[in-house]
Amino acid sequence: QVQLVESGGGLVQAGGSLRLSCAASVRTVSTYAMGWFRQTPGKEREFVAVITWSSIITYYTDSVKGRFTISKDNAKNTVYLQMNSLKPEDTAVYYCAASRDRGTPFRIDDYGYWGQGTQVTVSS
Repeated sequence: QVQLVESGGGLVQAGGSLRLSCAASVRTVSTYAMGWFRQTPGKEREFVAVITWSSIITYYTDSVKGRFTISKDNAKNTVYLQMNSLKPEDTAVYYCAASRDRGTPFRIDDYGYWGQGTQVTVSS
């Protein structure tokens, strides 16, 4: 059973940085595509970033390109989301997810495993 646990969320001022971590069960990170999604109250969960199982490809939603970086450490079974130049509109609960897809999955239905989420709040 794949288990994912996010951490690193918090309150930060606009322009600041946070690094989210997602600790996964053994071998998940090295064999699954790993994604980050976010959700605000009343809105659908939206795709943020994905890294393929091989780490060769990363893909981002347009609103975070150039500001966010997804990476992973297979030895630590951990995926990261480095978030720089944060904006108030980045405020959301951020979720880590794992997918068996061998491409760059970006749809919610592509992912079979989810973490519990971590809150990120960016003040103006």
